[in-house]
This record gives sequence, structure tokens and C-alpha cells, in this order.
Amino acid sequence: EYSELKALKRFPDLIAVKQYGQGCFIRKAPCEEDKRMASSALEEVEKIMLSGDYQVIILDEINIATYFSLLPAERLLEMIEKKPVGVELVITGRKADSRVMEIADLVTEMREVKHYYQKGVEAREGIEK
Repeated sequence: EYSELKALKRFPDLIAVKQYGQGCFIRKAPCEEDKRMASSALEEVEKIMLSGDYQVIILDEINIATYFSLLPAERLLEMIEKKPVGVELVITGRKADSRVMEIADLVTEMREVKHYYQKGVEAREGIEK
């Protein structure tokens, strides 16, 4: 389990965390089951977004999901267009579709310059795991 999930679970009355998919990295073209799961997840998140129960929705790594064709970027764009006023929709991940960046109110680019993993340092407790 990732350290950020461990930290977020300490606030169950304030933060709801939902994870979707098979819980592994996809290293080849996604199969139909992967695509179905991603589509179903986005439908559920859209309902959550429209419910009025949450002020912030974070779609972590969804840009890379559209890049690798787990979801069509058009479907993500449709969801963005439905975002109610008063809801912050945070979309993360590399390889963002240019149309997503164009309609976004804020775009931040983070890039790795140097990483200790390149020197053979494994994931560290409390940081990556």
C-alpha cells in the first residue's frame, strides 16, 4: 500500500478514497476488461462529483490512463464539462491530452530532474511505500 493512502486513511471522516482497476501497472495495450473497469470507475466518480457531497475530487493519474487508451480522452472531457460550480476537480498524471490542458483553469507541470531510484535506492517506507 502506498504511503499516501496510509496517511489518508487516518482521516476517514474527512476524506473518502476510492481506488479502481486491478491494482497493478499495465505494461502493454489494455485489454477490454481493463477498459471496462476504467469506464465503470469514471461513471461512478462522475456520479460522486454530481452528488454535491464532495468539494474536491482528485482523479489521480487519469491523464496517463487516457494516454494509454484505458479511457477515451473525450469521455474525460465530457465529465469535466459537467463539473458543478463549487467542486474542485484535480486531474493528475503525465501525458495530459492537449484538450484537457486547454479547458483546465490551472495547469502545473512537474518533471523529474533527478531521482535516487536511478542510483539503486529502493522505495522508502513513508515516502513511496
